[in-house]
Amino acid sequence: MLTVDLDLFGVEPWHHVLDMGCGGGRHAFAVLRRGARVVAFDADESELAAVSDMASAMVAEGQVPGSGELTCVHGDALALPFDDATFDRIIAAEVLEHIPDDEAAIAELVRVLEPGGRIAVTVPASLPERVNWALDSDYHDTPGGHVRIYSKGELVERLEAAGLHVRGSRRAHALHSPYWWIRCAGGVNRDDRWLAQRYHDVLVKQIMEDPPLLRRLDDALNPVLGKSLIVYAVKR
Repeated sequence: MLTVDLDLFGVEPWHHVLDMGCGGGRHAFAVLRRGARVVAFDADESELAAVSDMASAMVAEGQVPGSGELTCVHGDALALPFDDATFDRIIAAEVLEHIPDDEAAIAELVRVLEPGGRIAVTVPASLPERVNWALDSDYHDTPGGHVRIYSKGELVERLEAAGLHVRGSRRAHALHSPYWWIRCAGGVNRDDRWLAQRYHDVLVKQIMEDPPLLRRLDDALNPVLGKSLIVYAVKR
């Protein structure tokens, strides 16, 4: 399940795309399937090893057009190892909330994006995130955890101050918000409880089968309960 809408974002086979903080690689794989050249960048070498293995399997199974290419790069978001104006598109999904010096990270993303290039930034939406923080401090007070909660206005202000022009925003994954509230209410590190497990089963069904009822419910609730805020912008 993608957070960034690649059709809306506009990813084409000839694009050079950076997935900064790629994690398990869900956006990188989707970009790769479109035939783009994608760099999966992360600070976690074990995650990158798994992403590389999956990309190789995708190529072997014929899931990648001839123009598609994925490269894994390990490094620091505050010192990206790329030249200025390297990328046509950049995705930074659910990563800025983990970085203490987020303004420096945004500046680096803008530096390596070509003028006129597009960037999609996603962070946890303010209301669902505040509920999680209030229910269980372990949700955020852990090494590598979330260090801030963004309002939409704050995120837009930081992006535009760095030289981006925000073109639009949306919310996604509304059905995920109650799941995390359930987890946090009973202790976020205890995911073995009956209600959390049953709700997790619903989310797995949504991801794997995309039933029309769950899709419509998610779409209807997204403006209020969407767990992720996605902001689309272009470099001036």
